[in-house]
Amino acid sequence: METEQASKTSMWSEWNSPPNLVTIARIILVVVFLGLYIAAGAWGANNIGMRWAAAIVFIVAASTDKIDGWMARKYNQVTELGKLLDPIADKLLTLGALIVAACFNEFGNPWIGWIVTILYVVREVGITIMRFTVIDHGGKVIAASQAGKYKTFTLCFGLGMLMLPVWSFVPYGAQPVWLSIYFVVAYALIYFSLILCLYSGYEYVHGVLANRKRSGHSHKKA
Repeated sequence: METEQASKTSMWSEWNSPPNLVTIARIILVVVFLGLYIAAGAWGANNIGMRWAAAIVFIVAASTDKIDGWMARKYNQVTELGKLLDPIADKLLTLGALIVAACFNEFGNPWIGWIVTILYVVREVGITIMRFTVIDHGGKVIAASQAGKYKTFTLCFGLGMLMLPVWSFVPYGAQPVWLSIYFVVAYALIYFSLILCLYSGYEYVHGVLANRKRSGHSHKKA
C-alpha cells in the first residue's frame, strides 16, 4: 500500500517538467477554444471573427500535442504523469469540439453527428476510467498505441477543417463544388478516425487484461 501511494505521489510531483507544462497549457487552450466556439454560434452565425479565432486556437492546441511528445523524448523527460495527461488533454479538446458541433448540427445530419459523438464519448471516457483504475491498483500507465495516435491525428485534422469557416469566402446562397468536396473530406476524416478510435480502444482493453493476467500468474508463482 505504501509503495502504491509513493508511486502516485511521485507521479504528480512531475507536473512541472517542461513537456507536462506544455500539456497543461493545452488543457487551458481547450477552455479558451470552447468559449470562443460556443460564443461564435453555429457556423459562426453570431460572430464569424470568433469562429476564426476558435479555429486557430483549436489548431494551435492540437499542434502542441506533437511538441510535448517531442520534448519528452528528446530530453528524456517521458513521465507517467505525461502519459496520463497527454491523452486526457487530447480527449478534452476533441470531445469538446464534437459535442458542440453536434449541438450546432454541424455534421450535416444530426443523427450521424450524435451517433459519432456518443461513440467517441463512451470510448474515451471508458478508457480514461480504465487508465485511472490501472493507476489506482499500482499499475503503470499504458501509453497510447499507434492506432490511437493516428486516431487523434485524423480526428484533429477533420475537426480543424470543420472549424475553419471557409464558407465565409463564398457569396451567400452559393454552393461551389470545392466547398462540397471540402466538407466531404472533413467528414470522411472524422468517420475514419472513429474506426481507429474503436479499434485502439479494443487494443487498450486487451492490453490491460493481458497485463492483469500476466500479473496474476506471477503472483501465483510467487
